[in-house]
Amino acid sequence: MATAAAKVFHAVGKRKTACARVYMTPGDGKITINERGFEEYFTRPTSRMVVMQPLEMTSNVGKWNITVNVYGSGPSAQASATRHGISKALLDIDVAMRGILKKAGFLTRDSREVER
Repeated sequence: MATAAAKVFHAVGKRKTACARVYMTPGDGKITINERGFEEYFTRPTSRMVVMQPLEMTSNVGKWNITVNVYGSGPSAQASATRHGISKALLDIDVAMRGILKKAGFLTRDSREVER
C-alpha cells in the first residue's frame, strides 16, 4: 500500500448500456462526474446513495478523490455503473475489501439488458 499515494487506480463499471470509467487518487473525498460536481450530476438522493455505498461499507468516505467519466443509458443505470466501477477500483487498492464488496453484490456486474 506504500505505492498507493503515487498511483491512480482505474476501473470500469457497467450496467445496461451505461459505462463508467472511474479514476481514484488519494485525497480529501472530492467526487467529479463528467467534469461536474457529484450533487450537480446526480440530483436524485437515491442515485447519490447508490454511488456512495461501496465507500461507506469499506470506511473510505473522504479518503479518495474520484473522477468518473460515464456515458450511456439513464441516470439510474449510470449510478449503478459508477458504483460497480468504484467497487472494482477499491478492490485494486486493497484486496482485503473483497469479502465486504462481494457480499454486498457490488462486484457482480448486473448483466440484464433490454430485450429487443
